[in-house]
Amino acid sequence: MSDTDHARLDRWLWAARFYKTRSQAKHAIDGGKVHVDGARAKPSREVTLGMRITVPRGTDELDVIVTGLAERRGAATEAAALYRETDESVTRRTATAETRRLTRASFIAPSGRPSKRDRRALERLKQQEDSEP
Repeated sequence: MSDTDHARLDRWLWAARFYKTRSQAKHAIDGGKVHVDGARAKPSREVTLGMRITVPRGTDELDVIVTGLAERRGAATEAAALYRETDESVTRRTATAETRRLTRASFIAPSGRPSKRDRRALERLKQQEDSEP
């Protein structure tokens, strides 16, 4: 952790191990995927203690509160000490994980390749979906 009172957003996201490289962090910020206190931000935005940052991670969005600042990337344990995930974010993430688990449980995989009849039925279904306005 650093003794400074602020850090660049792209460097902090990299140091907190949300992204593998600073350029990936910058690309996500420029793409509007990362929000600071509910608003879009620039990569050079200064991060201070107590800020609320929304970061996408896979299919989930993490809402974190900044608890520490760092300019350099350290060990994973040090990176985990830089932020605290909000309770709402944890409950939302567990709810979506449970929904994904239930969806996977209800899926029945086909036993093999579709037959000629099955393939034609799929083509008819796709044509009906394409022709609907």
